[in-house]
Amino acid sequence: MKFKTLFGAALLASTMLVAGAANAKTLVYCSEGSPENFSPSMNTTGTSLDAARPVYNKLVQFTPGTTQVEPGLAESYAVSDDGKTITFKLRSGVKFHSGVNGFTPTRDLNADDVIWSFERMWKAEHPYAKVSGGSYDYFNDMSMPDLLASIEKGADDLTVVMKLNKPNAPILANLAMDFATIHSAEYAKFLMDKGAPEEFDQIPVGTGSFSFVAYQKDAVIRYKAFDGWAGKPKIDDLVYAITPDATARYAKLQANECQVMGYPNPADLAAMKQNADIRVLELAGLNIGYLAMNAQKPPFDKVEVRQAIAMAIDRDAILSEVYQGAGQKAKNPIPPTMWSYDESTVDYEYNPEKAKEMLKAAGVENLSTDIWWMPVQRPYNPNAKRMAEMMQADLAKVGINATLVSYEWGEYRKRLQAGEHQMGLLGWTGDNGDPDNFLAVLLGCNSEGKPNGQNIPKWCDADFNAAVTKAVEITDQAERTKLYQQAQKIHHAQVPWLNIAHSTVFEPIRKEVQGYKVSPLGAHEFQNVDIAE
Repeated sequence: MKFKTLFGAALLASTMLVAGAANAKTLVYCSEGSPENFSPSMNTTGTSLDAARPVYNKLVQFTPGTTQVEPGLAESYAVSDDGKTITFKLRSGVKFHSGVNGFTPTRDLNADDVIWSFERMWKAEHPYAKVSGGSYDYFNDMSMPDLLASIEKGADDLTVVMKLNKPNAPILANLAMDFATIHSAEYAKFLMDKGAPEEFDQIPVGTGSFSFVAYQKDAVIRYKAFDGWAGKPKIDDLVYAITPDATARYAKLQANECQVMGYPNPADLAAMKQNADIRVLELAGLNIGYLAMNAQKPPFDKVEVRQAIAMAIDRDAILSEVYQGAGQKAKNPIPPTMWSYDESTVDYEYNPEKAKEMLKAAGVENLSTDIWWMPVQRPYNPNAKRMAEMMQADLAKVGINATLVSYEWGEYRKRLQAGEHQMGLLGWTGDNGDPDNFLAVLLGCNSEGKPNGQNIPKWCDADFNAAVTKAVEITDQAERTKLYQQAQKIHHAQVPWLNIAHSTVFEPIRKEVQGYKVSPLGAHEFQNVDIAE
């Protein structure tokens, strides 16, 4: 296949991290893992979304470093009085990248690209609906199929009219999320005509500030600056040096082999802060780390068992050893920095004796289970393996024999979502600053009354679901707060997952880096970044 030869040549070039013109500015980001693909609509992990983010834009976007929505590819938008119609006016003259596989765009962005991008996720008959597996978890878990009535071209090629079946308070913030990325319909047709539609998700073409150059799995991703609608970036070449080990990332940062790194070891932070060549940026994390208990597998279908496990695990010890003080014990499924947080929640105490009594009363003896742990470092969990080991030891004290299980990151997520686990570690960094993005997306039921794909506990409670479903249809924040606090109380009583921690996010950068901002949403963005001479 011609594609393999062409792409192979690009991969060979990609191994040279600092290649380019003599005076070109190159920024290297030490990332933590390889992406599953480069189509945000199909991904749910920060690793994959980060890899696609330089290439693409959405209709609206978040102001860097905030959860504030601002215009993106749409220069303006208007919401009807009934909240059910949103009219987007697209920017004129927005250019698409050329592809490393021979694609050259012949036209600018227009309404067809927007309609194509949403209908791929929405319409089963779309020509790309099943390409690359056809799984659009974000779109479905946020109930977009139920919410959308139509997306059509307006009065001209630069007008898009989105109609909803009912009002939705967080809709604009949701559309600023990565799943709502806008693709090139012309590029999709080019590949379909070529007989290679699978290239669409592996060789990305967008309107973003950097165009894709090459990807070598488990090694490097290369991008080059693109002089597009948002202006040309200050750096010429952007490189993701894929470095799974946090110690290795830190060594590269010290040696100036990368200028920005993600997910440092908490134990390294003190030394980093003493290093004159490094600045450690930090922000209270909009996140939650949790231990999910599969409510569809006995005995975890019994609330008493889940409550007992909540009391059997010493989270203070975990906070001390795993987070090393860089976070706080969680008592609610949303972080305290988020509006509607329920301060009145009384957390479960660490009480192994009480836990043993509850297990016995529930008829549970000699229980064997698993604890799944993530193979990668995440903002909400800096060391999942060590956490799982500590939980294993705690559970042994109450008579539960736990076996530790892990898989490659993509496989891990896939199997968790399929509900193969009994107990599993995971977490979440908020996408848009709205409680709906935690409570409904992670714990809600879909229209068939089954858990959403992101609902790792596989728990569906009718009262909880009714509260979060009603909340999105109301614009009054005080009323929404009451419903979300009601949902938090149900979560606390039912314990579908054990809240572990909200971590502080630290991002070390070289002192030469200018304009980089820590995102409360966990994104790594380089459009406005520069490197001092």
